[in-house]
Amino acid sequence: MSSMTPGERVRAALKGEHVDRVPFCFWHHFKPAGSGERMADVTMEFFVQKFNLDIVKIMPDLPYPQPDDPLIEGEQMRFLPRLDLDTPMFREQLTCIRLLRQRLGSDYPLILTLFSPMTYAIRFMGKEKALAECRKNPLVFGEGLGTIAANLRRLMEGAIETGASGIFFSCMGATTADFTRDEYVKYALPYDVAALQGAAGGWLNSVHVHADPAQVDDQLYFDLFTDYPVSVMSWSDRLTGPSLSEAATMTLKCLMGGLHERGPLTHGDESAIDNEIMAAVSQVKGRRLILANGCSIPDDNPEEWLHMARRLVDNLS
Repeated sequence: MSSMTPGERVRAALKGEHVDRVPFCFWHHFKPAGSGERMADVTMEFFVQKFNLDIVKIMPDLPYPQPDDPLIEGEQMRFLPRLDLDTPMFREQLTCIRLLRQRLGSDYPLILTLFSPMTYAIRFMGKEKALAECRKNPLVFGEGLGTIAANLRRLMEGAIETGASGIFFSCMGATTADFTRDEYVKYALPYDVAALQGAAGGWLNSVHVHADPAQVDDQLYFDLFTDYPVSVMSWSDRLTGPSLSEAATMTLKCLMGGLHERGPLTHGDESAIDNEIMAAVSQVKGRRLILANGCSIPDDNPEEWLHMARRLVDNLS
């Protein structure tokens, strides 16, 4: 029988204190058709009513606005617009947060998923083109990244004020298959930090270091993120280094991971799911860990395996 609330459990995990069991969360994408109210409904149904997870994660399915014209060269980045909280998708995200906080109560962990400025540039332009244009004309490209960072900072401030516990901040490009380490530090990291200033009032901020599962032998520049102003570090530890046990020697931040997003959680069986859960917990002795998938699971993931994982976690102590 669980003795802690989700808020108590997650707060204790962040501090490395004893928990009745490790906090647990998993997620996939939804189709809210541009509606913050609809997004709140499906999020509440999935995370709380159906699976009773320890963190409610608002997915990036009310997206940052695409540029009016397709981005085909770096010069266009300097013309990206400044956005305010009346921007329709920003407004709908805040509506979603407001409704969820009303339904969840004051302390249930609630996080909003956003991407880093460089990640949005990659999504707008395509990865290969974005990296090439950034290298070609970093000053002009950086103007656009600065605009995105300022917009995100404003949105993060609004999200925290509206009731989010923190931001789940997903970063692309910090891998051996993309930028070099020095390039990421020069071209992307300053804009990450500038954006995250908007989340300073949150207690559950997380950085997710993303690696493309299709990029074989891709390795993260994990250490670049250990000083980010967040409490939690997330990455696909089952796909790329470091392992949970290695990461625990690199940072005192709470780690979020342990489950393969295309592994047993998606196809079973019970023993495989249990083995993966137990292996993750044992690596860090159950401390400073939020058990979770490394990245989004398939939207049509068979729910029998999710329910099974949820039951197995309840048996942990």
